[in-house]
Amino acid sequence: MFNYSARPDLLRGRVILVTGAGRGIGAAAATTYAAHGATVLLLGKTEANLTQVYDAIEAAGHPKPAVIPFNLETALPHQYDELAAMIESEFGHLDGLLHNASIIGPRTPLEQLSGEHFMQVMHINVNATFMLTSALLPLLKRSSNASVVFTSSSVGRKGRAYWGAYGVSKFATEGLMQTLADELDSVAPVRANSINPGATRTSMRAQAYPAENPLNNPTPEEIMPVYLYLMGPDSSEVNGQAFDAQQ
Repeated sequence: MFNYSARPDLLRGRVILVTGAGRGIGAAAATTYAAHGATVLLLGKTEANLTQVYDAIEAAGHPKPAVIPFNLETALPHQYDELAAMIESEFGHLDGLLHNASIIGPRTPLEQLSGEHFMQVMHINVNATFMLTSALLPLLKRSSNASVVFTSSSVGRKGRAYWGAYGVSKFATEGLMQTLADELDSVAPVRANSINPGATRTSMRAQAYPAENPLNNPTPEEIMPVYLYLMGPDSSEVNGQAFDAQQ
C-alpha cells in the first residue's frame, strides 16, 4: 500500500465532499475522513445507501455528516449551481472534493460498443465530474488549503483492449486533473491530483472480473492511506500528480 500514516486529527475542521459515498471506496473514504475529524458531505444517487454511511459515522461519534442525494447521470446544469449554493449556505466553503463516483459500462471491443453506452459512461465519469468541479471551485478557493482528488485507473494511463468507454473516460479524467492542476498552480490554494485504486474488493471490480476471487484483493478500507494523504495538509505542495493506492 501507499506508505503513509495519518495522525488522528489530520482532517479536523475540514469540510469534504465525496461522490459515490454510499458504498465501496466512496463509503470507506467518507467514514475514514470522518474518523480523522472531517465533516463529510455524502453525495450519491441512492439515499438509502448514503443514510447507512451517515448512521455509521454518527454512531462512531465522528463529526455529523450531511446526506446529499444527487444523480450525476440526470442532473441539469442549474442543479449543480443549486448544489453549490446549498453548500455555501450551510458550510460556507469546501476543503476537499473526492471524485469517486463512476460506472464501468460494457467491457467490449470499441467496434461493438454502442454510442448510447459510450455517451452514458463519458457523461457520468467525465462530464459530470467537470460540472461538479466547476460549480464547487469557488467554494474550494475559499479554503486556505483545498484538495481535489480524481479517481483514475491503470487503464486510463495505458490503453488496454476491451475496456471501452471506461478506459477512455479515465484518460479524460487524467487530462482534466492535469489541466486543472496547471491552471491552479501558484494561483489558488487548491491542488488537484488523481488516484488509481488498483484491484479492490468492490462491486465494480466484481463486475469487471466476475471469475476473480474477491478475497485476493484488499478491502476499500485497506487502500485509504493515499486518500488521507492527498486530502490532508501534508500534501499541500503536491499538485498535478498521479498516485497509485497500491504499490
